[in-house]
Amino acid sequence: MNKVVLITGGSSGIGKAIGEFLFHKGFTVYGTSRNPEKITNSLFPLIALDVRNSESITSAVAKVMAISGRIDVLINNAGVGITGPIEETPTQEMKNNFDTNFFGPLEVIKAVLPQMRYQNSGLIINITSIAGYMGLPYRGIYSASKAALEIVTEAINIEVKPFGINVTNVAPGEFATDIASHRYHAPIMEGSVYEVPYKNTLEMMNNHMHTGDDPTKMAMEIYCIIQSKNPKIHYKVGAFMQKFSIVLKRILPDKVYEKMLMNHYKI
Repeated sequence: MNKVVLITGGSSGIGKAIGEFLFHKGFTVYGTSRNPEKITNSLFPLIALDVRNSESITSAVAKVMAISGRIDVLINNAGVGITGPIEETPTQEMKNNFDTNFFGPLEVIKAVLPQMRYQNSGLIINITSIAGYMGLPYRGIYSASKAALEIVTEAINIEVKPFGINVTNVAPGEFATDIASHRYHAPIMEGSVYEVPYKNTLEMMNNHMHTGDDPTKMAMEIYCIIQSKNPKIHYKVGAFMQKFSIVLKRILPDKVYEKMLMNHYKI
């Protein structure tokens, strides 16, 4: 039997690349989008789902069950970026980011767990970020939301393992996607003490988006994880220096690592 895969945020970027790769490998793939009717070029079915809306989540899971009768793999990919100095970022935008990047994935997990327990099998893959391993300037809220998802995955994995379910994280680095166009940017405020360094950081981030890795690299990693009989809890996918930055954070004194980041961002 082909495994049934549900991918949140499957209409573009990494989610679309994963869905297409798995589709070509013979998986039964369902993607989700807040506005699936606007997408006309998807190889696999797209179901309406907003991770911030519990009724939307329940309805989407029910539709997959009605068609395929099971869910073998959930890939929590839907997420949004946010940038800005903490002092100048509206609190409501911070909360919205956590609703999408942290609480949203948890609600989707809660919706699929009863079925996976019934099957006595299942795999949940949370797409986090290498940014979640460090507090990056002007991306602090994004880093925090992804770090929170990384940590809670460890707890959930322990709780559901007795039911034959595995939960894992995949943290991507910089990939060539359109995430920047959906990211919330706190406005660059003329005369602000953060104006110049924040503007420089935004330019650096946007440049990296155009030179990032091919999202197919993420799709291949996801495929290997699905095929694994005993997946790890944490995976990192990206350029060598992006992954090595996590190693450096573990071994360098805090102040040395902080100075390295400040030099990198020219702060």
